[in-house]
Amino acid sequence: MWTGALTCPLFVYYEIKNMKCNSKCSGTRKLAHWLVKIGALNWGLVGIGGLFGLGNWNVVNLLLGSVSWLENLVYLLVGISAVVVCTKCHGKCNKGATAPMVNQGGGMNNQSM
Repeated sequence: MWTGALTCPLFVYYEIKNMKCNSKCSGTRKLAHWLVKIGALNWGLVGIGGLFGLGNWNVVNLLLGSVSWLENLVYLLVGISAVVVCTKCHGKCNKGATAPMVNQGGGMNNQSM
């Protein structure tokens, strides 16, 4: 059974807390983290507005509601960012990065044979 949906929020918290990657992927991943944070806050406001009957608190809709394609683009970018955040960085991260580097010593590689 796939438990990614259950572990992803914990992974996101760990990734955000320990974000130290200085590789090529770091700029994209940092942007993705911020978009996920903004999206989560927006959905929290939607929930509060709906739960307490306070009206439409969807900030994206309030700002971009008259331009529906742009509103949908923002939602798409937040969704793609969530996928990026839930996956590991496969770039060449530097020491101290959040994603472990493959074969950092102690293992055999093709050159040692």
